[in-house]
Parts: sequence; C-alpha cells; structure tokens
Amino acid sequence: MDSEKIFNAAKKASESLIDVPDGKINEVLCEIADRTERNADTILEANAEDLARMSPDNPFYDRLKLDRDRITAIAADMRKVATLPSPLGQTLWEGRLPGGAPIRKISVPFGVIGIIYEARPNVSFDVFSLCIKSGNACILKGGSDAARSNEVIVGLIRKTLSDCGMNPDLVSLLPPGHESTALLLNAVGKVDLVIPRGGKGLIDFVKNNAKVPVIETGAGVCHTYFDVDGDLCKGAPVIHNAKLRRVSVCNALDCLIIHQKRLSDLKYICIPFNAHNVTVYADEPAFDALKGRYSEKLLLHADENSYGTEFLSYKMAIKTVSGLDEALEHIAMYSSKHSEAIITDNPVTAETFCMRVDAACVYTNTSTAFTDGGQFGFGAEIGISTQKLHARGPMGLHELTTYKYIITGNGEMRA
Repeated sequence: MDSEKIFNAAKKASESLIDVPDGKINEVLCEIADRTERNADTILEANAEDLARMSPDNPFYDRLKLDRDRITAIAADMRKVATLPSPLGQTLWEGRLPGGAPIRKISVPFGVIGIIYEARPNVSFDVFSLCIKSGNACILKGGSDAARSNEVIVGLIRKTLSDCGMNPDLVSLLPPGHESTALLLNAVGKVDLVIPRGGKGLIDFVKNNAKVPVIETGAGVCHTYFDVDGDLCKGAPVIHNAKLRRVSVCNALDCLIIHQKRLSDLKYICIPFNAHNVTVYADEPAFDALKGRYSEKLLLHADENSYGTEFLSYKMAIKTVSGLDEALEHIAMYSSKHSEAIITDNPVTAETFCMRVDAACVYTNTSTAFTDGGQFGFGAEIGISTQKLHARGPMGLHELTTYKYIITGNGEMRA
C-alpha cells in the first residue's frame, strides 16, 4: 500500500471510531495484550533479527531490545490503559452567550496522529493503545533498526482489530526510510498531528521540515544539583538511580552539578559509577576532588562539549558551582527543558529551584527517572513533551485530545 492510501485509510478509520463505545475499545486492548503475551516467541524472534544488525555497544541497543519481562510489562501497560476513564466528551468549561444560549467546551480526538520514532519497538504498542483509547488513528514511522520488530507488532495489532470487528487501519506502519518521513510531514489535511520520539537530530529535522502541526518530545539533557544543604545519605542513591537505572533513556542523568563546599563528598557519590565504568567529564575542581579516588582511565577533563549533551550511555558530566544562582544559570544554558532535580534539605532553596527552573518536570530529592507516563499513572505515554504549547511533560490520554465548543441555541441572534 502506498503512503497516500495509508493516509486516506487512516482518516477513514479515525472517523469509524466515533460510534465505538469505550467498553469495546477496552476489550480490544485486553485482547491485544493477551495475544502479545501468547505470541512472545514470534515477537522476540523478529526482535532478535533487528538486534543482530546492531552492535551491543550502541546506546540504542538497550532501547531496541525486547525480552519476556518487557513484553509482560508492555501487556500490563495496555491493560492499564484499558482501565482508565475515556478522555473524550469531557466538559472542560461551561458558559452562556449574551443571548442566553449555553456553551460547552468538550474534549475530542485529534483524528490521525503520526509518530516518528527510532529504535524502540515498545513505542508501537504504547502509541496504539493511547491513540485508540483517545479516539485517534495512528500512523507509525519507525526506524530501520527496529523494522522487523515493528512489522510483526503492527501485524499482530491489525489482525486482532480485524478479528474483533474493527477497522485494522486504525494503526498503520510506514516503510522505514527518509521518503516516508517526508511524506508524513507533508500530509496536510490527512494527518492532524505529528509527534517525533527520539534524539535531538530527529526532533530538529521534524520541526524544520513539517507542514503539519508538531509536538516536540524526546531529547532529555537532565541535571541534578547537589546543594550545600543536601543530605548525602538521601541524595547519593537518588543520583545513582537517575544515572544507572537505564542509561539509554531520555530521563537519565547527564550532568551532576555540585556545590563547591560539597566536593569532599564527590568521591562517595561516584563510587557506584566507577563500578559501572561510567566515564566522568569533570571540571577542574571536581577533577581535583576525584583524582586518585576514581579510575584514571574513566576520569577526563570536561570541555564545552561535555555540557548540554544527552549521553544515552555510561557517560556523565560534573559541574562545580558556588551556589544556587550559578546552578540555575548552568541549567538555563544547557537544559533541554525535560527533567531537572535538586538535592537539598533547605525548603527555601528547594522552592526557589522549583519555581525558577524552566523544565517540564522538576524534582526535589527525587530521581529524574520518574519522568515517565506509566510512573505518573497514565498507563503509558506517547512521549515526554519539552515544549509549552498544548502539552508538556509525559503525554497520556488527555494530551491526545483537543477540544471544540458546543452551542445549543433556541433561535438566538446576535444584535
């Protein structure tokens, strides 16, 4: 099927959802979850083909990899989405016209949502479940790295939709390659919204080339500031979790900012990083504090390229500051406005940090790893929006709706 036919079919499929009750959608999501677990071997075989083409040293390898635990978690997320209330038809505001006619502002679907993403086959499940639950059809454009995984996953979903009496074109998979991306970005009148999920290069390309509306997601240059009043016993494990839990995800820690009076604690903070072979790019004060106390081959001098970098690997920068103002200046200069954190027991400092940091998610004494739709109770996420228009932070069901005004009159006319 060519791209134009896919776009037209998706538009028609989105219209078919208008009359489908939420209970039916929930049944379909649970059936897909069941079939996903039953067909785990087939999915893993396809995923193994994709993994065989990628070096395990590639930062995207962990994102690409599926295993039985991850498939079980994917199925659980779909069942979770099925339990959530429908975001559609909600009254967001009520008022009256000057003539007395009532006005209601209600939530409605976008229609057709295109998703462009890299080597993350789990996104195929997440996007579909959130889109159908919010009344949208979705067009997926995955990367070539996950081509076989996505092909099998989307095939399973389409077959289940058909078996359940629903339009299989509620989800479609475009061929990998730049040509498909260009067609999707220019599908004005056919695609209502495009959401890129991936690194800065992908997001910038989509922003600069799309003619359809775009919501930016993905790139996360995340900082944690260890304040002069930070609790080492509390803060060190939080920092370890933010960096080491999964280094390849967008909420992982990229830069530790530390107050100059706490440099003596740096060796304790970095002990687990040494054990995991984390390369540390340290400024001069931090380098001197770690010299002889951290692996010589892993401790390097920081330069300007060390800051503002989303590493997605076992690498991290350290910046020493004289206080909160300097920490905030550093974050303002290098942040991608994704997730930022402070470790402090000073409530005034914490409040100042939270109010002044310009980011979608701001944490006090908590790991940035929590920036995730599932952790926020959304069941799954379409991505982490780093912009301010329409949606910001983890995007769940409500962020996949727009609204319209319903005016119910009785012959009123404007003077």
